[in-house]
Amino acid sequence: MANVDLNLMVIFDAIMQESSISVAAERLSMTQPSVSNAVSRMRYAWQDPLFVKQGRGIRPTPYAVELWKTIGEPLEAIRIATERDEFNPATLKRTFRIATTDWMADLFWLPLKQRIELEAPDVNLHAVPYNVNGEKLLLSADVDMVLDYFEGNSAQVQTQHLFDNHFVCAMRADHPLASEELSLSAFASADHLLLSLSGEATGGVDMLLGQKGMKRRIAMTVNHCYSIPRLLINTDMITTIPLPIISESVSKGELVIKKTPFTMQPGPISMSWHVRHQRDQGTLWLREKVLSVLNHGLPKNLLIDPFQ
Repeated sequence: MANVDLNLMVIFDAIMQESSISVAAERLSMTQPSVSNAVSRMRYAWQDPLFVKQGRGIRPTPYAVELWKTIGEPLEAIRIATERDEFNPATLKRTFRIATTDWMADLFWLPLKQRIELEAPDVNLHAVPYNVNGEKLLLSADVDMVLDYFEGNSAQVQTQHLFDNHFVCAMRADHPLASEELSLSAFASADHLLLSLSGEATGGVDMLLGQKGMKRRIAMTVNHCYSIPRLLINTDMITTIPLPIISESVSKGELVIKKTPFTMQPGPISMSWHVRHQRDQGTLWLREKVLSVLNHGLPKNLLIDPFQ
């Protein structure tokens, strides 16, 4: 790769970040044919296809992924050093890919978009499906941020705690268990709806019940949150779930919540990013917007224990 034009690396970096030649061209204030021509030069210089078509978009080859791991951070450091005093969100043209669940998007997306429209109208937010694989997504540079529960201990990932998710037991308002204090035996005997992002028909509740020598019946699982209220309202199932997911149906009187008949630790919700973006001005700005939504754009009763 000797004597390669460094401008090619900048274009390559933009394509990798945006996963799109046309978006990268717009970000770099170049024409799409110019970027396509640069890709041809890269392919010749580096003896690899680099990008292949996937549906309407493109995906990098294994060589391109490994190359980006090598040159991405040095280019980021150069960009930070030269643009630190020039950052202006009003002129920012960038797509941020955020791994999150549907309920977190439902909570954050609208107030986040409203803030972005005011300050950076050319910034795009793309949600990436999330099933508690955030560390892998960040390390492979598939996303810029994880906004949800995060598992991982890599030194290359930074995490900022946002709030604690408090679990409640939810059921329809006229459920046979709705008018009484929920006992452990009644809980274990009920039909349960389980939210499982991984597809596994087991969860933390089952571990807690197992410690007491008890089991429950998982009558149904779902891998998203949208249908949960409707399923509960129209069946005898109950579910143990973070309060924000069903809060709207609770406020309408369609569902009621009960305290779980065992101690269940809240789930920490955070935003996480790779250290390669630690000082990136665009990512810093986006993190500030997330915190602004948290502090000023969300109902506070969603983020506290409803039974205290």
